[in-house]
Amino acid sequence: MITENARDFAAGLADGGVLIGLDPGTKTVGVATCDAGWRFATAGKTLPRSKFGPLRTAIESLVTERKVAGFVIGLPKNMDGTEGPRAQATRALARNLEQAFTLPILLWDERLSTVGAERAMIDQDMSRAKRAERIDSHAAAVILQCALDAMVQDGLA
Repeated sequence: MITENARDFAAGLADGGVLIGLDPGTKTVGVATCDAGWRFATAGKTLPRSKFGPLRTAIESLVTERKVAGFVIGLPKNMDGTEGPRAQATRALARNLEQAFTLPILLWDERLSTVGAERAMIDQDMSRAKRAERIDSHAAAVILQCALDAMVQDGLA
């Protein structure tokens, strides 16, 4: 099931569980995970974006290792809410993940997630080089945390 509705997504996860947040870019995919109680998201790896096969293999090891229950994927919308080619590529990735893992998928509006992640890393006094290396995984954590917060606020967690 792929949805943009947090309520529908949470309904597919009646027992909670660890979630993976993904921030798909053109060159890399940022990865974050959360605890099974949906309290906090943690930045993880940054995976190279190539064909789906190698990406699936890398994600599969995380799914198995962490016993993942679902995915939250950042959907890149324009500031006016429209969708462009990057959003189409993200929807294709979501379809591929759904076929590969048969886990619920929430597409989450990711507008300004990278800006928020960058600001947080600057506040941590992280060097420019380290920020460039880790921005995608931190943006994935921002996306995942926003979705978690929305589900908790709506009483879904």
